Order: sequence, then structure tokens, then C-alpha cells
Amino acid sequence: MFEELRVPVLVAPMAGGPTTPELVAAVADAGGSGFLAAGYLSAQALGDRIAKTRELTGRPFGVNLFVPGRQSEADLAPYVRRIEEEARHYESEPGEPRWEDDDYPAKVELVAQQDIPFVSFTFGLPSTADIRRLHDAGSRVIATVTTPEEAVRAAEIGADALCVQGFEAGAHRGLFLDDPGNPAGGEVYGLLALLRLVGSAVDLPLIAAGGIVHGADVAAVLAAGADAAQLGTAFLRADEAGTQPAHRRALAEGGRVTAITRAFSGRPARGLVNRFLTEHSPYAPSAYPEVHHLTKPVRAAAHRAGDPEGVNLWGGQTYSVATAGPAAEIVARLAMEAKAAHDRVHRRLG
Repeated sequence: MFEELRVPVLVAPMAGGPTTPELVAAVADAGGSGFLAAGYLSAQALGDRIAKTRELTGRPFGVNLFVPGRQSEADLAPYVRRIEEEARHYESEPGEPRWEDDDYPAKVELVAQQDIPFVSFTFGLPSTADIRRLHDAGSRVIATVTTPEEAVRAAEIGADALCVQGFEAGAHRGLFLDDPGNPAGGEVYGLLALLRLVGSAVDLPLIAAGGIVHGADVAAVLAAGADAAQLGTAFLRADEAGTQPAHRRALAEGGRVTAITRAFSGRPARGLVNRFLTEHSPYAPSAYPEVHHLTKPVRAAAHRAGDPEGVNLWGGQTYSVATAGPAAEIVARLAMEAKAAHDRVHRRLG
């Protein structure tokens, strides 16, 4: 599926701002590709970003969609009270903890009309009708999976490829179902182990995601059976990324550990540990996107204040190794490091 790429590197669909048309275009022009993030956007806004990306590059790129889940049955009142207190800290107001479908049906139809070569899905599987619609439009469908069982289900409904996400990954875990009793969302797998298990369970092209920030990591996942590597954290500090200033500073400073939390969105996601994560994680319900909407205005106020302690500092476990600079330079470095790793292994094995 990605044989035509000069560099088997895809920029991840980091919703909420970091993945921009400029970032996707720069990585594509440097020999890789990537996914625009449709999450949190209206269909019209997504269409605008697709158009902008096409203005910037003639290279192929993909789009990622969030699959809507069920409305939470959790009692949100206690957490609402906590976030009301948090909002007072930033002289703001909490948002309405509402459920909505992220304009999903309209975005599926839009993507089908836009001649997008590959479309990925996170938080679950598209319907067989959606897959048929995209196949009829010439798109290949990629499902994000976090367990071998999810991989088998994706293969059974007709996915063309899988994005295999290890627990090392930053931001939201792509798991289909969120176990309220487990903050990590159920059983978790490291990327290399998951690639091996998924590769043994299904016969589909695989994209590896989770903690990949160095070219040696790219070489490792290719050797483990992946067809390409998807990197998010590695591009958070790229010049073309839309990463907020407070987030950039925290990534650059390092020194923080990461943890998986529901505190910001109601869904398990990995971020750098800060005050908000520490204080609210034990009380955060499994309720996405209700908690996302509840905390969004408070997080925005913390960003305006430049306070990294009140925002979601998404990042993978290896965030401190990632570098800043133009995206094209990051891609070139990854390619050089991957080749050096390949040559080193070749010499060791004779």
C-alpha cells in the first residue's frame, strides 16, 4: 500500500491542532505521507483542510476519522463539580458534557467524494456500508487496532490495512471499547509484541504506531513486519505543526514522565504528567466525548495563560528524544538513521 513512498514514514493524525495541512504536505514532499485529523472538525472544516493540503502538495495523503461510540451511562455530576472548581482557577467556565457523533456521517460522505487514497479509523470500526462506500470511491480503509482480537475483527469486516498502535503511543489509545475499571483501557501491548501477534493473526499490510521517534525505531518495526511507520510525537515540535506554545515548551524541557489518563477527554490517552492529570485522573469517568467537551474551555483558558499544568500535554513515552525543526529535516534524519540501523544489523549478522 505504501510501496511508492521514498521514506516509509507517515505523520499521525493528531487531532485538536498539531497535525496541519502544512505538516502533512511537508512530510509528503519529503518522501513520506500522512493523515489529516478529522476529529473535532465539522465536515466543512475538514473539506477546507483537504483543499489546503492539495494546494500545498501534489503527493497522496490520507484522512483519519473518529468512530463515534455510545453515550456514557456514568454519573458525570461529581466530575462536573471538580471541573467547575478547576475553571474558577482560570477564571473560565466549564463546557457542557454532551455526547455527539463528531459529524461522522457527513465526514464519511465528504471523504468518499474527495478521492482520498487511504482513510483510517480510530476508536472503533466503520460499518460495512461505510467500507463499501469508500471502496466504491477508490479509497483503501485502514483500521487502528490495539489488540490481536481487534485486528481479527477489522480483517473480518473488510479493512484493507491495519494501524497497529502500541501502548507507548501518545494521545488517545485507539481501542474499540473503554473498560471503565482499567485506566489504560484493558490489556495493553507494546508495539513490537503487538506487531508480532497481529501479523500472526491476520494477513494484511501493517502500519506501526507508538513511541517511534528515531530512524532505528522505523527500521525495527519494518523488520518486525510493518509496511510503514506512523509517527506523531516525533513531529509535535516540527515547525509546521500546530502544537500550542505551552505544549511545545513542556516537550522541549523534558523531565516529566508520561501516564495514561481519562482526565481530559474521558478516554484513555497518554500525556506528560502535570497537575491537572495528577489531581483529576483518579476521578475521571469513562465518558467520551462528554468529558472532552466539559474540559475544553478550561484547557483553552490554561493555554491562553501559558500554563502547562492545566492542559493536555499529549506525548508518547519517548517524547524527550524527539527533535524540533522543519518537517523535511526530521524525515531526512529518520531516513538516514533507519539506513544506518539497517547497515549495522547487516554487519552484525554477516
